[in-house]
Amino acid sequence: MNPKPLTDEFLVSIVVVSWNTRELLRGCLASTLAACQHLDGPVEIIVVDNASSDGSSAMVEQEFGQVQIIANTSNPGFAAATNQGIRESHGRYVLLLNPDTKAAHSFLSVLIAFMASHSKAAAAGPRLLGKNGENQVSCFPLPTLARELWRLFHLDRFHALATYPLSRWRSESAQRVESVQGACMLIRREALAQAGLLDERFFIYSEEIDLCRRFLALGWEVYWVPRSVVVHYGGESTRQVGTRMFLELYRSKIQYFRKHLGFWGALAYKVVLFSATLPRLLVPLLLIALNPSRRQTLGPVLRNYSSLLFQLPAL
Repeated sequence: MNPKPLTDEFLVSIVVVSWNTRELLRGCLASTLAACQHLDGPVEIIVVDNASSDGSSAMVEQEFGQVQIIANTSNPGFAAATNQGIRESHGRYVLLLNPDTKAAHSFLSVLIAFMASHSKAAAAGPRLLGKNGENQVSCFPLPTLARELWRLFHLDRFHALATYPLSRWRSESAQRVESVQGACMLIRREALAQAGLLDERFFIYSEEIDLCRRFLALGWEVYWVPRSVVVHYGGESTRQVGTRMFLELYRSKIQYFRKHLGFWGALAYKVVLFSATLPRLLVPLLLIALNPSRRQTLGPVLRNYSSLLFQLPAL
């Protein structure tokens, strides 16, 4: 099912997918509602809760009566839940927003003004900051096998290939990019109607990259708008099931290459992953052998990469 057709009932529809992040969700909604006071049109906020066990749905119902809540009885994944929210939305623009974010008052008005003045922009994302004010990676080139090999061996520290040189970009100037982080992404409904919804074969991760790729293939543009600022705490849901989400990250990356490069592309990416995983296992084992007290800190790394190595053929 495609998203609903363009209407003028709402200027923007904000879709938040949550899973066991009640306190962060409360802060996200409060800061987002404050930011909405600066807009020139009506707004709707839709929270899709993926069967949280921490009372997130009840909190939204009790404290944010103006927010629509969709309470799932199971967890269909981020992409599927986001699509649920989009299908229920009516706005000229759709904002995808993670619950582990806190928005500056002007973040949304800046993004909407930018989109209104750039008719070919399908999507725009803000500058993302960590909780201590540090810059996070907010946008990136579309993945290729070469870029993934470069990234996995940390070669971007010598030359930016898998990332953008954000530190050299002018801090106030919008940049045309290939994809922006799905933690906060404003999308033009017209472009979404052409490209279609998120691909639900991605349970979590890579779905926004795939969507941006489809926008570009249709002749639309994607922008990073650093004058819009959002604090992103990052990974608060996925940290609760760390190894599982680590595997989902690479399952989604493999699915991305399978979708766009076919069987052989996915196989080639698995070879890239295998070559990067071996040293990530051998080096911690060596360090633990030299200093057994490091087992506590290096244990999660070993657990993640040994699980990836074991499951890689089936991913």
